[in-house]
Amino acid sequence: MMHIYVVALGKLKEAYLREACAEYVKRLKGYCQLHLVELQPVKLPDNPSPAQVDQALEKEAELIEKSIPSGAKWIAMCIEGQTMSSEKFSSFLEQSAMSGAAAFVIGSSYGLSPKIKQRAALRLSMSPMTFPHQLSRVMLLEQIYRGFQILSGGKYHK
Repeated sequence: MMHIYVVALGKLKEAYLREACAEYVKRLKGYCQLHLVELQPVKLPDNPSPAQVDQALEKEAELIEKSIPSGAKWIAMCIEGQTMSSEKFSSFLEQSAMSGAAAFVIGSSYGLSPKIKQRAALRLSMSPMTFPHQLSRVMLLEQIYRGFQILSGGKYHK
């Protein structure tokens, strides 16, 4: 069974977002082994300088690297990434299953280190729109579930 890691900087603060994630975690149990990894983002002052942001992103990159097992296919979730249809995403999941593990990385509110983006096999964007960092996790889990439903011929995706 495929292992999927969702590595996210920060905890979900709102109960309704935690409940939505829990629902997709429950639905995904029959399709994959899902590992949700929450990492503590580096604290920054209000109005940090670009150098402070870069330093924080590098420290977060170190945390991310330690949390993903070797051999996993890295997917960096970033606005400048590639967009794809749900059908194409399901094909990507199917191909990723051959490697045994996929790790989706959601950065902090300042994004991801260039080092993480370079290491990724895919840079993926949910949309050119900007969404709240915490909502991105729910959206990603929903798309992973939808992808598995498409692959299995389920009725969820119409």
